[in-house]
Amino acid sequence: MATARKLVEPLEVHISPMRRRHLRAVLRIEAQVYPTPWTHGLFVSELALRSTRAYVIAHVGREVIGYAGIMMSLSDGHVTTIAVDPEWQRHGVATRLLVALAHEARARGATALTLEVRLSHRGAQQLYQRFGFESVGVRKGYYGDTGEDALIMWAHDVDKPAYAELLERLERRVPGTTVFDKKSW
Repeated sequence: MATARKLVEPLEVHISPMRRRHLRAVLRIEAQVYPTPWTHGLFVSELALRSTRAYVIAHVGREVIGYAGIMMSLSDGHVTTIAVDPEWQRHGVATRLLVALAHEARARGATALTLEVRLSHRGAQQLYQRFGFESVGVRKGYYGDTGEDALIMWAHDVDKPAYAELLERLERRVPGTTVFDKKSW
């Protein structure tokens, strides 16, 4: 099992749009963090749906260290996936990725965000709670690979100024620097 990297200097993380060229690194992380990883074909099909999907990667230099995606459905943004390389966990990478997704969803007209998370994944639930997500129910047996239930979480009023302020506060609290490469979103 990989251990988190110990950093001695502030981290500079770049958030960029996911492209097909990133999929080898994405699939490597996917295989490390999920019992049943998404396939190359699934990622390719998701990337092709640009009008309703947005996928981003986090990288330090040329190394992809995390990724996340969102699907738009009317005025709802549904977080489809978020993962961080185990060696890079606990350095604010997931927070940076979720900030990017929330900004993108807001830019696309979202008024709410939603997601499902494993009931056993308390760390992820705490992250989502910091972003204003609240538990609203459980999907029994949602995860087919293990039969585990999923907690359904929603964040409402993400289009309001108060949510933009929350995102700014969360971003400021992450040590180091985040560079958002929005040129090609």
